[in-house]
Amino acid sequence: MAPQAVSPSRTSSVVAATLPRGALLAAYAETQAYTDCYSVTVTRPVSFAEFIEAFYTTPPFKLERWLLGRLAGFPSTDAEARILAQGQVSRFAAWHVEAREPHQAILAAGRTRSWLMVGPQPAEPDTTTTLFFGSAVVPRQRGGMDDGATTSQCQPSAATWRCSTNPQGPAS
Repeated sequence: MAPQAVSPSRTSSVVAATLPRGALLAAYAETQAYTDCYSVTVTRPVSFAEFIEAFYTTPPFKLERWLLGRLAGFPSTDAEARILAQGQVSRFAAWHVEAREPHQAILAAGRTRSWLMVGPQPAEPDTTTTLFFGSAVVPRQRGGMDDGATTSQCQPSAATWRCSTNPQGPAS
């Protein structure tokens, strides 16, 4: 089943935003990492799983996924985006789930992080949903030949994924 279109209303557009309270991306904003945050309000309720699936199956991301498959050996499908959205896997194309909560997640690939969040629902849950998305670029480690890659050990715990990240890479 194809995801229902998650498109902004006629009066809403994507805008730069402040990270909302409790955003997982805030941990990167508090460091020397570059971070950004954008939001859009849609005129219907949107679940987090629906947002993830719609986000990673849009034409721009399909192009990025195609390039990652052809040039970097990280193929992916819309069906894999769907099972990522459902929380059934911790890897998708070049990304791995670094952290996941019921309404947000961070996916990591090398030094970059992608973050998605469905904002708190208003008092009238059938009216609008605010969707947040952003990224972080983790600085390279100083004094070494670090390529910026990290390793993570991710474990599901109830509806939450938590990962311990070792910025120095795997232990020898």
